[in-house]
Amino acid sequence: MKKFKDFGNFIQMNDQLILKFPTQQAYKKEDFYVSPSNQEAYDFINSWPKWIKRIINIFGPSGSGKSHLASILKNKTSCLSIDSKKLNEKTFLEFKTKEALIIENLDEKISEKILFTLWNIALHDNKYFLITSKKPINLYKFKLCDLISRVNSSLIIGINLPTDDLISVILAKNFSDKQIMIEKKHIDYIIKRIDRSYEKISQFILTLDKYSLKKGSPFSLKLIKEVLKMI
Repeated sequence: MKKFKDFGNFIQMNDQLILKFPTQQAYKKEDFYVSPSNQEAYDFINSWPKWIKRIINIFGPSGSGKSHLASILKNKTSCLSIDSKKLNEKTFLEFKTKEALIIENLDEKISEKILFTLWNIALHDNKYFLITSKKPINLYKFKLCDLISRVNSSLIIGINLPTDDLISVILAKNFSDKQIMIEKKHIDYIIKRIDRSYEKISQFILTLDKYSLKKGSPFSLKLIKEVLKMI
């Protein structure tokens, strides 16, 4: 775990951040930045295998770190990780050979029978079961009464809106994943003007990257101002 003032994966020289992350996304435990926004979810995942409940739903908007937390769990145990849209009856047998199951991006149209069966396997075989979603699982409009009962008995933890410190880290990490060098003063400028939502931050980074390539321009304050007006 890194603290906000410890920019361990990039070097601060004067007012400039010299980034040195690899091009791929970093999903290691040491690359996860903890803040009041995600502290509860991080602490719970990190407490494995001493979970107070073995079935948990972590919810939060896109870009809030749910996949990163899932990856931390995957590195701790024998685990089957699958997107909810790819679930099928073959998943039952695969789950039985693992200690834990992670269902990511819970879809509204998921087969309730398949989800219920997987839930029962987790309970019967005393396995760990993590479900990530954009909203709390108890707000999904399930029709299967037994599944609703299971859902209501699960542990649900949310990831809140990001703090300024966390926004700074998210921006720096995403730029570094793309091997983009950006000055600290530009990150500070963005923080003061961008909406406090993970979606907006992700949208800004993606738009800035595409817009810069399209214009063939290096990153600059002018470019940042233009993109902030676009999102």
